[in-house]
Amino acid sequence: MPTPQPVTPSQTPQTSLEPLEPLAPLGTDSAASHRKSTVGAALLVLCSSVSLQFGAALAFMLFPHVGAWGMNSLRIGIAALVLLVLVRPKAWRWTKRQWIGVVLFGVSLALMNGFFYAGIERVPLGTAVAIEFMGPLILTAVLARRWREGIWILLALAGMALFFVESLTGTPLDPVGVGFILIAAAAWAAYILVGQRIGQSLPGAQGLAGGLVVAAVLMMPIGLPTALPALVGDPTLLLIAIPASLLASLIPYSLEFAAMKRLPKPVFGILLSLEPAVATLAGFLLLSQAPSVLGLMAVALVVSASAGSTLTARG
Repeated sequence: MPTPQPVTPSQTPQTSLEPLEPLAPLGTDSAASHRKSTVGAALLVLCSSVSLQFGAALAFMLFPHVGAWGMNSLRIGIAALVLLVLVRPKAWRWTKRQWIGVVLFGVSLALMNGFFYAGIERVPLGTAVAIEFMGPLILTAVLARRWREGIWILLALAGMALFFVESLTGTPLDPVGVGFILIAAAAWAAYILVGQRIGQSLPGAQGLAGGLVVAAVLMMPIGLPTALPALVGDPTLLLIAIPASLLASLIPYSLEFAAMKRLPKPVFGILLSLEPAVATLAGFLLLSQAPSVLGLMAVALVVSASAGSTLTARG
């Protein structure tokens, strides 16, 4: 049996100790990931706002032919049909609670859209959206829990106030139109509350598809009696009605529905303040409703509020 040889210092294995890289602070990756998710969701809301308001301006062009309620019925119905084909919701598997949520979501969609379109027959588009935004803004104020959220709410509120001042210094607003818009504002707040719950309880866009079907059914008795005769007399109106339904219903609601799942309600509510700004631009480009200096200042304030709420958002 061989005798073990002693190990001399020169034979001792040499190890090279490399300096350890400093550890990243705990939560850095998750915070960065959350911020990316928030910014991505904010972009969805921005794209939704652009699509919705330009679609609304396009739909406005059909009002002389089919009326506000007729146009609303057409665009909601077309959007519901397209989404049903694409999503194919498994409604037979929904629970009673999910069905109730979908119906409530559909009611909020019908009220929000119906009265908003009835309102913009009487009130300029940018001003109408500014009034309607009071619903999400009040909801955001109620749900706010941090002082930073309060800053963005006040900034958005200042922008809304400038829109009101602009409207008061010009042509007086139609009181019936304002009343319609206020009803739409309340429905908009309900849309946010119910829509976020439905988005979490049903996979994909099934809740949105079901809600649009409910809204279309509710709108048919009111809108189809004026829309159908106009379409039979002039089928080329569909060349405007179909793009308007995609831009003003299917695309924006799909984008908002996706964003709802990723954003806290207060942040989502403040981001919607972009809509009056986009509506002002759409009204100028498509309807020749030129904004004033106050209107442009209001746009700057609401865009700042939206950007600030996104960059400082936390889950």
